[in-house]
Amino acid sequence: MDAQNMLELDRKVRRNAFVLMAANAVNGSILPIAVTLGGLAGVYLLGPDKSLATLPVTASTVGSALTTIPAAMLMSRIGRRRGFVLGAAPAVLGGLLATYALMQGTFALFVVALFLIGMSGAFNQQYRFAAIDAGSMAVRTKAMSLVMAGGIFSGILGPQAIILTNDWLSPIAFAGSFLAAAGLGFIGLLIAGFVRDVAPPREEPRAHSGPAGRPLREIARQPRFIAAVLCAISSYALMSLVMTAAPLAMIGCGLTQNDAALGIQWHVLAMFAPSFFTGRLIVRFGKDRIVIAGMALLTACAVVGLSGITLAHFWITLILLGLGWNFGFIGATSMLSETYRPEEKGRVQGLNDFLVLGSAAMASLLSGKLIGGPGWAFINMIVFPVVMVSLIALTWAFLLRRSTSREKA
Repeated sequence: MDAQNMLELDRKVRRNAFVLMAANAVNGSILPIAVTLGGLAGVYLLGPDKSLATLPVTASTVGSALTTIPAAMLMSRIGRRRGFVLGAAPAVLGGLLATYALMQGTFALFVVALFLIGMSGAFNQQYRFAAIDAGSMAVRTKAMSLVMAGGIFSGILGPQAIILTNDWLSPIAFAGSFLAAAGLGFIGLLIAGFVRDVAPPREEPRAHSGPAGRPLREIARQPRFIAAVLCAISSYALMSLVMTAAPLAMIGCGLTQNDAALGIQWHVLAMFAPSFFTGRLIVRFGKDRIVIAGMALLTACAVVGLSGITLAHFWITLILLGLGWNFGFIGATSMLSETYRPEEKGRVQGLNDFLVLGSAAMASLLSGKLIGGPGWAFINMIVFPVVMVSLIALTWAFLLRRSTSREKA
């Protein structure tokens, strides 16, 4: 592709990034509602038994995990725009169904509703991949950061929707907020209609590769792939584990529902605010160093979480958790993009998100068991060994890569 065509393609990618950011801002705001209120609503519907209270939140994560590969493959067939529009629909249905379930006092139906919301979340995961479908490497990285920065607005919209709408359908607790979630899902569906499919840059066909690219097993054996996926799993699973438990832990320590909602707001803002410059940091310092910084922040989060149970301790823990997720997850996603070719992206991205969100689902379910058993301190202790495993994998991949480069030289 000549320079003029590449400049035009970069312009289209930048324009698309702003639309994707807006869609991410609105559709992503449903997640803080589900996370903040899912466990609390579970307690409301079940009573004091906390062991299954986080099951609705887990159901949303499971819904995302099971839908990741179908979502990626569907978009490979029908394109990004149609895929994002279709993917926003379950959030609307899930919000309405959750409202009805709360009004009827039916826990099982509420779990199904959050599963639907999670299905929509799987399509939201594709926003960051849509940002790097085409364009020069520098523009792709910055476009992905811009799209992820849409989470800043979702971090404000979601918690504020809880505070402003929770009494809409009083005295039915939480129902008004899930009705608002359905409305946000519908607005996100409309925004998704403005997304445009951007064709990837053409490459010469490779003699050793078929039209569908290399076998997935061959791609997954790459040390760089293993390290990228493992670091993404660690970042997301630890975030899910600690974030899901935090609202229940805060209520258990005598803090209020609004305290919990605002804590999640600060957490989501911390997850996405750095995205305005994470791409530039990756370009300047490299993907590996950004991932290491993310792991360090996750470690700091656990240290603060173990230091006390005041409002400040919870909020700082959640902020550090969000920052660590941002650096670790975006850095790992950038690493993953080095391991596949354009014709392989659908399968590889789908596998990555399935593994990442599947691990997050297990962490979310484990969170409910742990908060009612060993407690908040034990949850924070889990962070340390998980971070260590990720750093070992990253170091292994780096040393192998350097050794291979020396041999080629």
